[in-house]
Amino acid sequence: MSASVRRPEHKAPPEIFYDEKEARKYTSNTRMMEVQEKMTERALELLALPEDVPHLLLDLGCGSGLSGETITEAGQMWVGCDISPAMLDVAREREVDGDVLLNDLGQGLPFRAGAFDGAISISALQWLCNADKKDHVPPKRLYKFFSSLYGCLGRGARAVFQFYPENSAQVEMITSQAMKAGFTGGLVVDYPNSTKAKKMFLVLMTGGAQPLPAALGEDGPANTVAYTKRDRMRQIRGKPPKSSRDWVKEKKDRRRRQGKEVARDSKYTGRRRAGGF
Repeated sequence: MSASVRRPEHKAPPEIFYDEKEARKYTSNTRMMEVQEKMTERALELLALPEDVPHLLLDLGCGSGLSGETITEAGQMWVGCDISPAMLDVAREREVDGDVLLNDLGQGLPFRAGAFDGAISISALQWLCNADKKDHVPPKRLYKFFSSLYGCLGRGARAVFQFYPENSAQVEMITSQAMKAGFTGGLVVDYPNSTKAKKMFLVLMTGGAQPLPAALGEDGPANTVAYTKRDRMRQIRGKPPKSSRDWVKEKKDRRRRQGKEVARDSKYTGRRRAGGF
């Protein structure tokens, strides 16, 4: 059986795959519940919330409320959203403490600006990389989601996503759209050398560039990949950052080819003037 067949996002859209049978499996399988709890605890740790103060968090892809229960046990309040009606029905039957609503993340989030102190997501983000309908364009759906998430988070807040990317191209697509939406941050990979324990977390920040938290494992600090500026994504694509020396020289060369008059190059080309102008 190929890896593609084993991945649930390749079997059916999430609202179909997570039917009543699958939803109830999540609340009856002890192993699944334990794994969900541990990943949620780690996501909360990576949020780095101020202590001794309750916060309102957003649980993205909340499912049947397993991660929400861990949020509640941590002394935080939460609101959850999910695309699966069956999952949300189970969450309501279980009388979880958070409010839950039906929502397709790819269509954006319906919350007011600055409503949440942080957000977490467990095993949901990779679903947005699929085109389940003819009008689904994954990069556009990711950007819609991240830009609306950025808007509903308070300034300085974080969002932490535990996810299972299929390949490096998915990681690039996800991180590029997050940076385009205004986030800084990067990847934290716990236990990268372990087949079972390895977990990948995307840590996004709204308060400008900040150091990423250390990953778990012997080589913790080495297992982080920072995307601190949107310009970093331009570098990855082979384009120089805007206003850099190389960018200025490329622009001047392009204007010369167009026959326009351009100042000659010098050692001062691309340098910032005194006073920042």
